[in-house]
Amino acid sequence: MKISVLVQNQEGNHHVSLRTNDNIHTLAISPKPTGLGSSVNGGELLFLALSTCYCNDIYREAVKRGIRIISVEVEVTGEFGSDGEPATNVRYRAKIAAHASEEAIRSLGRETDRLSEIQNTLRVGTSVTLDEINAVSVGELHE
Repeated sequence: MKISVLVQNQEGNHHVSLRTNDNIHTLAISPKPTGLGSSVNGGELLFLALSTCYCNDIYREAVKRGIRIISVEVEVTGEFGSDGEPATNVRYRAKIAAHASEEAIRSLGRETDRLSEIQNTLRVGTSVTLDEINAVSVGELHE
């Protein structure tokens, strides 16, 4: 599975395009009300990725076990320090309602935590490489 994301931003406009293999869709995220950038920050999106991955994986793993899920809630918390510092104390909790015993649901939750790809990506510290910066000069700003 190949995944890519494209963010295009300029004052008053923020567009997010997501792609998994040949499936392309957009995610509505508004621009900052004033200035440049997104109205959400990268930490929020990182934690959204953790919670979304776990939620989706609960449904995937439940099917394998023949468990019918009614609802899933996932809350991720953590802390960021100064500019450039990585997140610390990242934790999450889940509430899973299903047609199964409490022990079967807890077992499903533990196994899903072991298999969740985004959690495992962060746990192993995957490298991230900046391949290129395409600089487009529109002239120098003189004040």
